[in-house]
This record gives sequence, structure tokens and C-alpha cells, in this order.
Amino acid sequence: MSSAARSPSPRAPSVRSSVRSTGPRPTLAQLRVFVAVARAGAFSEAATDLNMSQSTLSEGVAGLERALGVRLLERSPSGVALTATGERVLDHAVRAIQASDDLMLSALDDEALTGTLTVAAYRSLGVHLLPPALAAVHARFPLLEVKVLNAESDGQGGQQLILKRQADVGLMLDSDAPFLSYPLIQDDYVAVVPRREFGKDVDPAAFNWAELSRRALLLPPSSDPCFQRVFSHLQEHGIVPQTIMEFADDDVIFSMVAHGLGISIQPSLATIPLRSDLMTVPLPVRLTRSLVVATLPGRASLPHIRGFIEAVRASAAQLALSSGMAGQQVHVPGV
Repeated sequence: MSSAARSPSPRAPSVRSSVRSTGPRPTLAQLRVFVAVARAGAFSEAATDLNMSQSTLSEGVAGLERALGVRLLERSPSGVALTATGERVLDHAVRAIQASDDLMLSALDDEALTGTLTVAAYRSLGVHLLPPALAAVHARFPLLEVKVLNAESDGQGGQQLILKRQADVGLMLDSDAPFLSYPLIQDDYVAVVPRREFGKDVDPAAFNWAELSRRALLLPPSSDPCFQRVFSHLQEHGIVPQTIMEFADDDVIFSMVAHGLGISIQPSLATIPLRSDLMTVPLPVRLTRSLVVATLPGRASLPHIRGFIEAVRASAAQLALSSGMAGQQVHVPGV
């Protein structure tokens, strides 16, 4: 008597690890204290940040080192420093913590979503785009906290802040960095000149490279992306300003321009609202910056990041309409 062959019941594919360990695995708690100490550079500062005792932090790091079988930190009276292995482990520890936090966030409804959304933004973008966008985010996620960082603090317009997981999302210049980016606005650079000298109207055709060459040029510091883009643009067209003066504060630059001490070249957004004693003139050859909202691939679907992206894109569209009525050179791509 024969029996029918039975097909094996389907099973979900197993997830296998390429790492074989006979000892305990690192815990998220150990990873969190290690990252805190590595970023603070001292156990005392990390303990304050985490509201924990130094002995608890020390044991957490020691436990992680035992689990991995390597030394991650070099201790000294002046603080701690990462070993070469610690440098490699740090990035993976940050990713593991973020993946765990993202898993929890993905399961929450909008009204119950807690935690912190960290945004890196240029000052001009923060002033004009963030307030309405964050108001919309707060209405949708009432329990979510928001932290805003200066995108220029890392010297790369916020890119490193996102890559190092110190910011969730950034309002920044479009770039080749490995981000998932959504276009916001195209922002033209303009010459900022004193109204009393140039009169009520300026013929853009009369404002040429020679006019720029014979005047002092007032710009942000040379480390600022604005300086670098403007200087490169002038070099491409063989323009050498008579004098370049650098100032960290835009308000100081605009005040000096108003007093006839030179002119400035700035993104249009940085000039809004424009002082009554100043006016803007298009450059002889257009220079523009493409501004985007960017995050790491795989994170854009998280509710708080998705909600922020939607809100800031709506804010950008509204800004382009209102600034266009004011005569500024700002527009949404494709509009």
C-alpha cells in the first residue's frame, strides 16, 4: 500500500549571521553608553548627558569591550580617545542604535509618536522655511520634540551631521552625497547694493562685471559655502574684486553696504526681508543654488521624517509664491 508523498510545509527564510560568537552579544544599552562617551570625549560629560553615574557608564563600556574582545577607548586624565578599532565600531554602534529606534518609531501612530526630530538647516532656510513646516509637524505629531542644528557647523552644509546620524534630515544644497533628496527651491544669487547710490531702478544690463570689479566685495568668511560659490563664480569669469572683506554676520554686511562701503553677493533668501536702504540686482551671469530636503536612504518612510518632508516642501512652495510677488529670485523647480 503506497502513501502519497507529503510536501514540506513552507517556512520563512532564516536570517543567518556570518559572525560566530561563543560569548555574550553587545547590548543596546552598552552601545548607547559607548557612543555617548565617544562623542563627549569624557565619562563625566557623558554621564551628565545621560543622567547616569560615571561608574555605570564605565561598566557599560567595559562590558562592550569584553563582549567584543577589544579595547575601544584609551583612558587618560584629560579624557578618553577612540582607538583605531573604536573608530570603526563607533559608526556601526550609531547605526545599530538608530535602527532600533527607527523600528520603534515605525510602529507608532502619529498621535503617539514621541522622541526627537533633529533638523540641520542653513540660517536663511531656517528663517523662511522652518517655522511653518514645524508648526505643521507639531500639529501632526504633538508629542514629538524638534531640535534644529546649524548646517554650517560641520563645514559641509550639514552632510556630515546626517551621515554621522546626528541629524535626521537636512535642508541643504543639492549634492552627490548618498542621500535621498527632494527638491525645494532654486535660489538665485544677487548683488546687494545701496539704494541711495544706485537710485530707484537699476538697469541689469548696466550692472556688469566691471561694476563688480571696482568695488569692495563684502562676503561671509572664506569657510562659508556662500563665499566659496561666489568666489569660484567670479574666478570663472576672470573677475578679481578690488577688495574682499569677510564678516560672519549678514546683518553687519548689509549695514556696511547701506553705508556705501562696498557691495555683497548673497542668495536671494538671505536678503529677505530686504532693508529699505538696499536693493538687489541680478548678476551679469546667473548663479543659483539648488536647495533640497535630504535624509538617509531607508529613513524617508519613517512617519516623523516623512511628515517633515511633506511639510517643508509645502512651505517651500508657499515661500516661492510670496517671494515671487516681492520680486525676489526664488522659485520651485519646474514652476
